[in-house]
Amino acid sequence: MVNVLSELAQHVATGLQRVPKTLSSMYFYDDAGSRLFQQIMALPEYYPTRTEFAIFREHGAAIAAALAPAAGGEFALVELGAGDGAKTKLLLRELLRTGTAFTYAPVDISAGAMTGLVTALRQELPSLHVAPVVADYATALGQLRTRPGSKAVLFLGSNIGNFGPAERLDFLRQLAAPLAPADRLLIGFDLQKDPRRIRAAYDDAQGVTAAFNLNLLTRFNRELGADFDLAHWQHYTDYNPLTGAVRSFLVSARAQQVHFDALDETVDFAAWEVIHTENSYKFTLPQIHELAAEAGLRVVTYFTDAATDFADVVLAIHEE
Repeated sequence: MVNVLSELAQHVATGLQRVPKTLSSMYFYDDAGSRLFQQIMALPEYYPTRTEFAIFREHGAAIAAALAPAAGGEFALVELGAGDGAKTKLLLRELLRTGTAFTYAPVDISAGAMTGLVTALRQELPSLHVAPVVADYATALGQLRTRPGSKAVLFLGSNIGNFGPAERLDFLRQLAAPLAPADRLLIGFDLQKDPRRIRAAYDDAQGVTAAFNLNLLTRFNRELGADFDLAHWQHYTDYNPLTGAVRSFLVSARAQQVHFDALDETVDFAAWEVIHTENSYKFTLPQIHELAAEAGLRVVTYFTDAATDFADVVLAIHEE
């Protein structure tokens, strides 16, 4: 816990010195944040989860076949950011149905989310071999390099969109580095569509997404001894159809100071100053092919819903 706290404190200290002030969305997912995100996924405005579910329901057998080693044999199914594993359970059931030998290795930064997932899997899929990992992506990628045997890596739910262009390319190269030619990646990409529909997905009428964003400040109060008054902060989101970027912000509704005991410093916020907390990029299929090539990957196949709102893309490294 000490290391996690020091990493969080260092990140906040650095991020709040930037212009504009910027924090990573990875810190949304404490236990409370993970629970709020489960609520977001059920909202009427939040189409990505339902759409990806539809892809897994319709194409589950083909996805399973695309991920399993062509030569047969046991493999590891590693999922980064597993959450409640709801979509993945469709894939797990398909692999178990066909008698495929594999180990499911879910990775999540939230210990609470992981405990819930493992408990559910033991009840629903008792024959499944599960090897859970509570870690951030960087740690998980390090472990991926030392994991023996064939592997398929899942990165679902359009999480790839949370990375900016340079970070995204670097992350995909890190994912590609430990892979053999027979290994596979399955990455979820939210596709560009009606801009108003996209924006509504990140600013729902019930205010759950606002609570999710503001929970970051609650976490700082609890873990860093900060004194944010949430009554004077607002959630704001915009979407730029030219860049495909949804951007989320926390907005200071008045001039105020916030003290952080863990940092032993006070930060000034001007009235209506923002903290940039999240990006969520949307893609076109040609952009996905171009991104894959830049990262040393190739598109093996992809699966979309009927409306082409979302794509689950199977990738492999380029063979020399």
